[in-house]
This record gives sequence, structure tokens and C-alpha cells, in this order.
Amino acid sequence: MTSRLNIIIASTRPGRVGPAVGKWIAEVAAAHPGFETSLVDLADFDLPVYDEPKHPRLQSYEHEHTKKWSASVASADAFVFVTPEYNFGPTPALLNALNYVYSEWNYKPAAFVSYGGISGGMRGVEATKPTLNVLKMVPLIEGVLVPMVSEMVKDGAFTPGDIQVQSAGVMLDELSRWAEALKPLRA
Repeated sequence: MTSRLNIIIASTRPGRVGPAVGKWIAEVAAAHPGFETSLVDLADFDLPVYDEPKHPRLQSYEHEHTKKWSASVASADAFVFVTPEYNFGPTPALLNALNYVYSEWNYKPAAFVSYGGISGGMRGVEATKPTLNVLKMVPLIEGVLVPMVSEMVKDGAFTPGDIQVQSAGVMLDELSRWAEALKPLRA
């Protein structure tokens, strides 16, 4: 059985490397037998700082950008967040996007492909996981870490090392298991 996987590029700043890393993991995931994969770029949604008048749990959205984002999140069974860290935490765009909707995230697993300098974005990942827990998501331990990402991006293309390739396979296998296991809770 296949699950729908949204790979979300979580940085929206100009000059970002997220699209290059996201394209790579989307190609890897598309070849995985457990997933039907979509690459989702937060920049395409242009979400302002949360501007809905009602709590997201009510799913009574007034703005088109929220309705579009809600449909994207609801369509997926699992997520991979492609993200750097900002000041040891999640990107503002990712935290805002997570907070825009609630029920659409529930009972879905999430993994991370994190990138950055020496830490590879890991501190930002760990700072994001408590928010995923509150959204009733299952953040996985397995992930892909890309330290010194600037050395792996040339002419807009990301070239992973062996450890990233191996880690991606392990992460996707585990994500597929969790996506299937959680389907009854989403029914």
C-alpha cells in the first residue's frame, strides 16, 4: 500500500538552498515503493503571520491562503520537513505554517531533512518536535542531517554524500511504516 507523502520546503528566504535539498529528497522518495510524493514549497503559499480569527481546531477558515494550506496538509499521510535552523530553532515560516491548521496534522508521522553549518540544522529539528507532539503528530528519530550544506550545493543542485543517501533510505522506510500504522487513527 502507498501513502501520500508531502515533502515541505520550510525556508522561504531569498537565496535559500532548501529547494535544491528538497528536490533531491523528493526524487529519492518518489522511487520509494511506499509513497506517492509531492514537493511542497511554503513560499508558494505566502502565508502571512497567522491571521485567522477563529482557532484552527474549528477548521472554519476565512482566508483563501488558509484553505489552500489546509487542503495541502489534509491530503498527506506523512511529511518530511526540509529545513535549516534559525537561531537554534525552527524557521519562522515553518512554525507559522504548523500553527495555521490543527486537525489536518493529527495522527501523521513526520521526519526531517535538516541542513546548515556544523550542526546540520539538528538543533532546529529538536526545537520543532515539541510543536509536532502538540499537533498529535509522530516525529521520527530517523532523519537526514546535512552539515556544511554550502559545500554540497553547486549551481543550484544538491549532491548528497553517502551518509545522506543511506540515511534517506532508512528514514523513508520508517516513515512508510508509521504512515501505514497510523491510518486507522485517521479514519
